[in-house]
Amino acid sequence: MQADDAGGEDELIETTFAPLASGFPGALGLKDDCAVLTPAPDEDLVLTTDAVASSVHFFADDAPGDIAWKALAVNVSDLTAKGARPLAYLLSLSFPERPERAWLDLFAQGLGEAQAAFGIVLAGGDTDQRPGPLSVTVTAIGSVPKGRMVRRATAQAGDLLFLSGTLGDSALGLQLRQDPTRSAAMGIDEAEARALVERYLRPQPRLALAPHLLSFAHAAMDVSDGLLKDCGRMARAAGLAATLEGIQLPFSKSLRAALARRPELFETAVAGGDDYEVLAAVPPSDADAFRAAARADNVAVTEIGRFARGTGLTVIGLEGRPFVAAVTGWDHFPAKT
Repeated sequence: MQADDAGGEDELIETTFAPLASGFPGALGLKDDCAVLTPAPDEDLVLTTDAVASSVHFFADDAPGDIAWKALAVNVSDLTAKGARPLAYLLSLSFPERPERAWLDLFAQGLGEAQAAFGIVLAGGDTDQRPGPLSVTVTAIGSVPKGRMVRRATAQAGDLLFLSGTLGDSALGLQLRQDPTRSAAMGIDEAEARALVERYLRPQPRLALAPHLLSFAHAAMDVSDGLLKDCGRMARAAGLAATLEGIQLPFSKSLRAALARRPELFETAVAGGDDYEVLAAVPPSDADAFRAAARADNVAVTEIGRFARGTGLTVIGLEGRPFVAAVTGWDHFPAKT
């Protein structure tokens, strides 16, 4: 991005970002240093923050609107997995150089599209210029009934593991974003390839699932760093063992076609990350009701395993034998070997 007529920081806030805050009175038109948010008397606030950075979470030449959508979506996904209703968010942008006005307009347009889709409004933030890649940090705020937030660490022995949506499409989309010519070797046509790349570029938080997690789930979290890593985290937090059944994992038609030609993509699917689906621990007595409630809101949920007393994560591969992945998922700080 190069400098043009983007204007100074005050103009940037007034013309580009203040309109995105117009639906939230507590944002004060972005004319103050802080925003005001008063929770309802019978609700708790739920807060989460995630940053996305160029060359780590997105490509430098990704469309500005896609970068904005992803930055907001990954945070809203966290809120959804807690059973929370999105309310507002703070946005911090760090640019390596002065941004072009056209880039900012497209970025703001993407934010507006994401806000409308997720029911959330800008409340404030910060912009600066510093060395290093473009980074976008969002702090999202949601609400849940008091004392009802669905935690990660509260699964119980015997709970069934459910996963929303399909698994691995985003990881496959990343590979196709890196090299579109891979689609032919995977048996994926052009339209399917575009859809897979879209899953990577624009995650879709399962907002409609949030109230059903409050009603039926003992524990939940979103799958962002790979199913194996995140399921292992949930199991460790609860002090339990978990088993995943590969044959039950929900794969899209495109991914199944790719697996038929390249079975090694099974590891990509279970460890690749960027799914932003919901992993939920549901007691067997509530499983049918959970399925029915999710189906009524057009969210697919699939039983993929269960928790038991003990420790560790066991994965049964597609051939019915234990599967051990070389890499279990994304880690910003991998252990030294």
